[in-house]
Amino acid sequence: MSRRCLWIEIALVLGLSLGTSALYSIIGIAVRVGRDEPLSEQTATLNRAASSVEWADFAYQILGIVQSLVPVALVLFLLYRATKPRFGALGLDATRPVRDGVQGFGLAALIGIPGLGVYFVGRELDLTVSVVPTALGTYWWTVPMLLLLALRAGLVEEVIAVGYLFARLRELAVPLWAIIVAQALLRGTYHLYQGFGAFIGNIAMGLIFGAIYARTGRLAPLIVGHTLIDAVAFVGYPVAVELYPEILG
Repeated sequence: MSRRCLWIEIALVLGLSLGTSALYSIIGIAVRVGRDEPLSEQTATLNRAASSVEWADFAYQILGIVQSLVPVALVLFLLYRATKPRFGALGLDATRPVRDGVQGFGLAALIGIPGLGVYFVGRELDLTVSVVPTALGTYWWTVPMLLLLALRAGLVEEVIAVGYLFARLRELAVPLWAIIVAQALLRGTYHLYQGFGAFIGNIAMGLIFGAIYARTGRLAPLIVGHTLIDAVAFVGYPVAVELYPEILG
């Protein structure tokens, strides 16, 4: 594939997924900064109810997950045709599930615990909005849905921002350091709607994840780690609100 076609393909993939999210996020933070109240007094809700009717909310949530995973399926299809040994080139095979899982847990601890500190410091410095991980109704399917939403985030962000961009930018002979920085900046930008603290924190996460992927070539631990971080945040949030209402309520 020519260099021109590769750049067009990258633009189209990002336009269908994280690139558009980044543009929305830039507009979102511009609106927030223009408000009278400081960022620390504003709220961003990550997982909202889509309907007051239970079955409709369930259906909308499932459709939203499926729709957002279509770009993931697209990039896997594009890379599947171009790489050998197919998904093994991305580190998405089943050759070392235990090691990938252990490394994923380690990444979740490495990123998640300091991430909480960055969040609270950002709130104190008026750089970060109050993030509400979920505002879904309490139904029998709420926890499984939140876990699916966490898995969706792990797949979308790591497969596209890391696996896909690394593969295509390497084909374009972009220096490795520039690839790591570019995907980290993209990660920070589509989280910018949460405030400047989240922007900086996610850039740091992107640099760490990018460096690890550049060294190991394994995408599976990144997906596991990202999914665990979001799963703890999404599912643990209601419990945390009850325990620490003065902070999270």
